[in-house]
Amino acid sequence: MASVSGPELWVVRHGETEWSRDGRHTSVTDLPLTEKGEAAARELAPRLADVAFDLVLTSPRQRARRTAELAGFAGAEVDDDLAEWAYGDYEGITTEQIRETDPTWSVWTHPTPGGETAAEVARRLDRVVARAREHERTIVFAHGHSLRVLTARWLQQTAAEGRFFRLDTSTVSVLAFERETPVLLRWNS
Repeated sequence: MASVSGPELWVVRHGETEWSRDGRHTSVTDLPLTEKGEAAARELAPRLADVAFDLVLTSPRQRARRTAELAGFAGAEVDDDLAEWAYGDYEGITTEQIRETDPTWSVWTHPTPGGETAAEVARRLDRVVARAREHERTIVFAHGHSLRVLTARWLQQTAAEGRFFRLDTSTVSVLAFERETPVLLRWNS
């Protein structure tokens, strides 16, 4: 088996919020973690305590910042590029509600009126990938859709390929390299 070499990017999705629990699209609405979300974020601390990171980034949203804090990274640098996909008119509603008027809608393939396109989200996250590749080991705290796009971009795929990477709250994933090829080392753990 080939060895892992090159930079690593550790990806942590924030803890549960009321809207993430209920499947509501949450971007700019700045919700706190639920009690369950806070407890799960605390459980990340011992899993990450013995890992040395030379770059620690977080989305500006309080749910990501609080997860970083409870996981032991209170000094995480806020990076606006890690904000969740802007859902525009779909903020606060579920996919099922959107599909009442657009039965085939998917964030990966359809427009989000008043929100960001997949290409716009990819451009933001390409900047995060570039930053992470300049460091030995980076950890980021952010959101479901943005981290799935980040993963796709790390793997040199289009933003829409993020649809294949289900990502639960309060999970740790690791992106790395095998020789010169970007790889998925661990997912949703």
